[in-house]
Amino acid sequence: MRGQDAGGRLSAAELGRGLGERATLVQFSTAFCAPCRATRRVLGEVTRMVPGVAHVEIDAEDRLELVRALGVLKTPTVLVLDADGRIVRRATGQPRTADVIAALGEAV
Repeated sequence: MRGQDAGGRLSAAELGRGLGERATLVQFSTAFCAPCRATRRVLGEVTRMVPGVAHVEIDAEDRLELVRALGVLKTPTVLVLDADGRIVRRATGQPRTADVIAALGEAV
């Protein structure tokens, strides 16, 4: 997962659902974004493979305040959160499964 360290923290309330036991993959998407659909499949596959990891998809158009607060400029943007909701990685574009699993190594 190409990206940058992000810092900051997100709560279950901000996400609209609970955090994963070990980590959470937060995906910002838009309705007509083809790479977003592929990213959803990749992140879903990873959450099935890695116990304790949750995937939360957020419609960027519905959550503009959060998008602006986090500086999300394009979709898909994926944030990797640790168990406490700290943002440990951030990447844009469609990730590869191996890259997501490697990024999770920083969170767990």
